[in-house]
Amino acid sequence: MPRRPTYDKDDLIRRARDLFWRKGWAGTSLKDLEKALSLNPGSIYAAFGSKDELYSLALDRYISEGSATLDRLADELGPLPALQAYPKTILENDAAAARACMLAKTYLELSPQNHPLAEQASAHLRKMENKFATLFAAAQSNDQIGAEHEPKFLAQRYQSDLMGLRLSAERPDFNAFKTAEDISRGLARL
Repeated sequence: MPRRPTYDKDDLIRRARDLFWRKGWAGTSLKDLEKALSLNPGSIYAAFGSKDELYSLALDRYISEGSATLDRLADELGPLPALQAYPKTILENDAAAARACMLAKTYLELSPQNHPLAEQASAHLRKMENKFATLFAAAQSNDQIGAEHEPKFLAQRYQSDLMGLRLSAERPDFNAFKTAEDISRGLARL
């Protein structure tokens, strides 16, 4: 009778996400995964099938956590205040493995090879863009932003600002919190 695994699969995905987020797909070796997950190669493949499948699960976890944070802020604060609070919230996450967006890093690394994980990252970026657009549209419906603004364009610009913020936050000499505050103040002027 085969032995049942004694590991917490969700915890393994979290640890793999953090490793992939820091090192990227190509920069993460099987030895890195063995060390981070405390599993031998056979157990990794038995649990996840392949490095790509584990990376895919890590991307899914990354987006679900970011999306849940935004949903929580929207429920607590409303649409525009949630969008204003989100930049600072992502910077304050002390548990983050890296500051730069994992989706953007994945897309940039793997899209030149037409790797399926690049398309998955792109699809997740579109999901977040749509979530931002929905919040901008709700803010517009609440008369918090002017009717002359296009929510989809605002969402694209906002997402671009967040990616730039997150990438710049990797630099030790960059004042990310001041920039996050500036992004938030800019939304109040819409």
